[in-house]
Order: sequence, then structure tokens, then C-alpha cells
Amino acid sequence: MSTATIASPKVVSREEWLQARKALLQREKEITHLRDAVNAERLDLPRVKVDKEYLFETPGGKKTLAELFDGRSQLLVYHFMLGPGWEAGCPGCSFLADHFDGALPHLENHDVTLTAVSRAPLAEIEKYKQRMGWRFPWVSSFGSDFNFDYNVSFHKEEIAAGNAIYNYEKLPASTTPEYTELPGSSAFYRDANGEVFHTYSSYARGGEELIGTLMLLDRAPKGRNETTTMDFVRRHDEYENAAKKHDCCSH
Repeated sequence: MSTATIASPKVVSREEWLQARKALLQREKEITHLRDAVNAERLDLPRVKVDKEYLFETPGGKKTLAELFDGRSQLLVYHFMLGPGWEAGCPGCSFLADHFDGALPHLENHDVTLTAVSRAPLAEIEKYKQRMGWRFPWVSSFGSDFNFDYNVSFHKEEIAAGNAIYNYEKLPASTTPEYTELPGSSAFYRDANGEVFHTYSSYARGGEELIGTLMLLDRAPKGRNETTTMDFVRRHDEYENAAKKHDCCSH
């Protein structure tokens, strides 16, 4: 949510500040307890067995969904907006993905495999991944129904007719269906028999909690300082200071 219309807070004494801070702390505790409760409900969601066979292009060759678990029992998939023929990935998805590499050893030690999935062919994924300097697993669902079945890829005719389902409801019909790819994340469980179950999917702003930078900005004096949601975000090599660093290093 934009913070641009919030008036500048008044300047007060330390005692007045402490009183206001303690009042806010109670609200923060309410959020923490609510988040714990929602997390518990998320874990208690029923599961759906994945009977359909999906094949993905990976650097190690073709792999099934079960093989993407890489020997672990839990799989987190980030549905990264990079369609076939795109010159670059979605800036918002790229912003989120910047937070993946540091989490990998912790997730993998906790029996969780994280991978991004896009509909672009693997060669196009690898090219953009190299540009961004990322290490996390990223595979292609090109040629499969995976993205369509999990409601993150759409046919233009589907969008134009208002039949595309995203975030559990129909998207408004559009005469200019430019976005045939949208972001999201999905979770899967693999049992001892090798059977795979879909446990959770989240879309739209549901991914904000995965973006540590936003959580840090929420605690900065100006907050997110945005007019529309994440309007300040660029790919990390497109910020002005990133370009200056690149120029410096190129001499």
C-alpha cells in the first residue's frame, strides 16, 4: 500500500514517543499472533494428489515434477514471469528472486527444495539468470501445461473473454491482453511412496512476505515511499548506482 499520502509525523519528547511506540507494539504483537494462526491454518490445508505428468527442461536434462524435489520431501515453486521470447524477466519477479540465493542452504538443510519455473525455453532462462548473477535452480515448463494448470499462464483469447482464473477469481475481460504470464508461488509434498501432492498456492501480493527488502523498508522512516505498489523497483542492474559501479569496474 502506498505511503505517499501519509503526513509527516510530529516531533515529540522521548516520553511521548515511548508511549506511542508501546501502543504500536501491541498492534505489532497482534499481527504476529495472527500470522502464527494463519500459518497454522495454512499447514492444515487439505492436499491434492498430482496425477498429471509434467516434464521440465533443466540443466540436467528433462525432469518430472517429482524429480525437481531433488531427494527432499518438500518443494517450493516460484512461478517467475518470463515468457517465451521475452528479452528479460519481470522486474517484480526479479526483485523477489534477488532474495533466493541466501535462503538456499537454510531451506535445503530443512528438507525444502526451492526452484523457479518459467514458460520460457531453458536457453532464455539461463541467459537472463547469468545476467542477474543468480545461483538458485530455475527450470522451464515450456511445452507443458504446468503454468496453465496452476493459473499463472494464460492464452490471449482466454484473457480477452474474461475466462482467465488468477488468485482464485476470474480476471476482468481485456481487449488488450498483454500479460499472458503472472506471478505466484506453489508448494508440493512428496511422500515416502514418491507420490506428489499440491498443498498451497499464492498469487498477486501474496508474495510480498517473501521479499525481505520490503520488510526492511516498512521499518525505514519513509516506509516504501511509493505511489503505486512497488513502482520504485527496477532490476538490480538497472539502478543508477548499479550502472555507475559497472562503469567504474569496466575501466
